[in-house]
Amino acid sequence: MSSAPQEGEAGRQATVAALRAALLAGDVVPGQRLVEAELADTFGVTRASVRAALIDLTAEGLVERIPNRGARVRVVTVDEAVAITECRMVLEGLCAAKAAVKATDDQIDALARVGERMRAAVADGEPMKYSALNRELHRLVREIADQPVASELLERLHGQIVRHQFRLAMRDGRTHVSLPEHLAIIDAIARHDPNAAEQAARDHLRSVITALRETE
Repeated sequence: MSSAPQEGEAGRQATVAALRAALLAGDVVPGQRLVEAELADTFGVTRASVRAALIDLTAEGLVERIPNRGARVRVVTVDEAVAITECRMVLEGLCAAKAAVKATDDQIDALARVGERMRAAVADGEPMKYSALNRELHRLVREIADQPVASELLERLHGQIVRHQFRLAMRDGRTHVSLPEHLAIIDAIARHDPNAAEQAARDHLRSVITALRETE
């Protein structure tokens, strides 16, 4: 006998988490329709929970509702992606600076291990593995920074441009440009140099903006 679908606040939260994870993993793509009945069956929740979750994700800029046609994953233009990345530049710089001040030896070792795995992914020609490690590195920096307001804002911004990031990761030569930028962030945090860490994070995001504009 199948269990009853989740409902209420628990169902809403479960649906938001599942849809956000699907967006970040690229399992749902910009422009894809989000059908309430299908999502309810997939996630084991009520349609009311799906409806409430879609309202939340619309407020975050991840979903858009089309009159008389329901909801779909929001399509973010290159210009919007650039504007979002400009905001990320400030917030990622702040988190990198905070991380440089607060990082423990164990946390620095964790960052270094991610850096080595990124190096190996580039050497082995595995851009999608590198992209996943890229996200892990930024998550670790935010965690070390312990700046929850900036971290929450960055999570929302990142979700809106994840598809552009996938496209950049697959571009020939992009990982070879990105790798030393990420290693510079790790190095500055390891040296407990907040100014250098902030500058390295900003330089990396400037490079992302340049790459985004080249896709226009």
